[in-house]
Amino acid sequence: MRVVIAEFMDDVAVASLRARYTTEYDPGLTDRRDALLAAVADADALIVRNRTRVDAELIAAAAKLGVVGRLGVGLDNIDLAACATRAIEVIPATGANALAVAEYVVATAFALIRGAYFSTAAVAAGEWPRAALGNGRELHGRTLGIVGFGSIGRATARLGRAIGMTTIGFDAHIPASAPAWEEERTTPRPFDTLLREADVVSLHVPLSPATRGLLDAAAFALMKPDAILVNTARGGVVDEAALAAALKAGAIAGAALDVFQTEPLPAGSPLAGCRNLILTPHIAGVTRESNVRVSTLVADKVAAALDALRETA
Repeated sequence: MRVVIAEFMDDVAVASLRARYTTEYDPGLTDRRDALLAAVADADALIVRNRTRVDAELIAAAAKLGVVGRLGVGLDNIDLAACATRAIEVIPATGANALAVAEYVVATAFALIRGAYFSTAAVAAGEWPRAALGNGRELHGRTLGIVGFGSIGRATARLGRAIGMTTIGFDAHIPASAPAWEEERTTPRPFDTLLREADVVSLHVPLSPATRGLLDAAAFALMKPDAILVNTARGGVVDEAALAAALKAGAIAGAALDVFQTEPLPAGSPLAGCRNLILTPHIAGVTRESNVRVSTLVADKVAAALDALRETA
């Protein structure tokens, strides 16, 4: 059986697949569409991250494809309906990068709410902005609002509580009576109420018609003027022009974005020049440790799925 890995994966996990199957590992394959389509022509399994479009064209080109492994949890780059029609199993790395994302959320929230960590150039140049930077705030005792209460949202809640935050949450698919809320000591709130109460709003929802533009001008108008937003979910969940306007008008105090409507973020974005804004290139879930966990989980599950296919062939 043949496995194609089109984006970067931990070397040990790649080696484990090579020991059992014919494996092509080319982290840059996703950038060469024609080569990718040729590579999957006789592939039984394809492993990707978030940049490879597993769409109808690719699925049609992969006549033998039975498994798609996703080195992450978002599935908006995979045509799930087309996979289901072909009975192709899609395997995400659910939970494996949750801690990395949760740490990113808390780290950026610390930086933004304290407001003191952007002074390196000034201090190195001989300035001493102590008075201006002496009114930062603490996260302890503040309210963390989590939108989307899956494995990453719950990990974020646990980390927030560990530093003394109160956690509230909203998830359109988890009723307020579900045990998960009590288990995670998080109070469910309607979406609008969460926006009004939270000092930090953290997004953990997939991109769908229901969530596209969820954080728009009306949503920002509900947030506290000293609240901050952290988006590690998908870029389309936030209206970037509305966020830029809110930041420039002081309607909210800051934001950290790891994901964008278009990636890479195009030059000339309305976000350019906004104060109290942290931008990172879709790396919240990517650490040395999480890459090992994600890669190992996906390699093991893809191997199990391939073995099951072999037994039924």
